[in-house]
Amino acid sequence: MKLDAAGTVLEADLAVPAQARGVVLFAHGSGSSRLSPRNRMVAGRLASAGFGTVLTDLLTPDEAEADAELRFDIALLARRLTAVLDLLPEHAVLDRLPVGLFGASTGAAAALLATAERPRQVRAVVSRGGRPDLAGDRLAGVVAPTLLIVGERDPEVIALNRAATAGLGGEWALRVVAGAGHLFEEPGALDEVASAATAWFSVHLAARTGDDPDGMLMEGGGHA
Repeated sequence: MKLDAAGTVLEADLAVPAQARGVVLFAHGSGSSRLSPRNRMVAGRLASAGFGTVLTDLLTPDEAEADAELRFDIALLARRLTAVLDLLPEHAVLDRLPVGLFGASTGAAAALLATAERPRQVRAVVSRGGRPDLAGDRLAGVVAPTLLIVGERDPEVIALNRAATAGLGGEWALRVVAGAGHLFEEPGALDEVASAATAWFSVHLAARTGDDPDGMLMEGGGHA
């Protein structure tokens, strides 16, 4: 499908299971796209748990090919992600569904900026190997419960994520996946990401009696 986001037509893939209990919008990192196998794997797990998913490119093919710097223009990516957020209620299958954001790498910063821009719309956020520090002082406006997932073998990003938690305006948790690098390519690493994300959205986006984050919070704090 195509989305008109702030005057730019973007490609997107929408999947909504029957009786969906929420929808998760994905924001991809630099050099990636809606076709990212890692994000599509996580999206598949969320769909199995009853969540709709929207995987969208935040740059057009021409933009991505002509100007590599646009991949790191967090403000631009956030504006387009916010525009996509505003379009979701226009789709009958998504209207009234609670919304969550899943951001990877630089896409996580865009997701957090969009969350700060639409605090009443975004109910929960998950970051995979993200750069929340790139959201700067706008982190204070992120009141939605936020889960930051990083790999144990990615110490610089762990430090950046841990420092960013001090700026978040709401509940947060930091999950360090043992033995994983930045891309979570190690056996079982991405599966752990998908399980943690599914649990987080189940608890904070569309809670069900008996849902349990399975002891996944390694560090946490803030306020709801």
